[in-house]
Amino acid sequence: MKEQALRSVARGLVLSLTLVSGVAFAGQKQVGGVRMPDSLTLQGRTVPLAHMELHKRFIFKVYVWSLYLEDHPRSASEAIASNCVKRLHFRFLRDISRSQLVESLRNGLHRNPDLREGPLAQQVGVMLGSLRDVEKGGDLIITYTPGGGLEIAGEASGGVFIPGKSFADALFSAWLDVHPIFPR
Repeated sequence: MKEQALRSVARGLVLSLTLVSGVAFAGQKQVGGVRMPDSLTLQGRTVPLAHMELHKRFIFKVYVWSLYLEDHPRSASEAIASNCVKRLHFRFLRDISRSQLVESLRNGLHRNPDLREGPLAQQVGVMLGSLRDVEKGGDLIITYTPGGGLEIAGEASGGVFIPGKSFADALFSAWLDVHPIFPR
């Protein structure tokens, strides 16, 4: 009788742990060991995860990046032109120095000629100036909010806000050009 009661309790405990662990990860995606929510609530809006990808340099895992888009675009040009909440979220899988981060972002952003010179180039300087060393597990979060502008936050940034849509469009354009996730 005691043995049967113990088995029943053990089964209940295993079932409970299975359900709890399932609930803890429900609504999340995982890539490269990084879990990100299926959607976020930003500015009172639900913003679904559109893409998640691991970035490696040679054999080393460097970061996982996630793209959240409020709208459901069919192309990169629609994603860029859309005046909706957008977020690029980077989770670093190793320590990255400020100089490495600045160099990498500058090289990627300078692929867009609008970001190499003129007023948007000054805004690149503001963004890059906010960056700092980031430890493994740290984040860089770049969020565009309609009617506001681009916020750069997370452990990899001292935090900066760049008003307007022009710089955000150029930044997302450069990113989606280098990382095509939409059919061309």
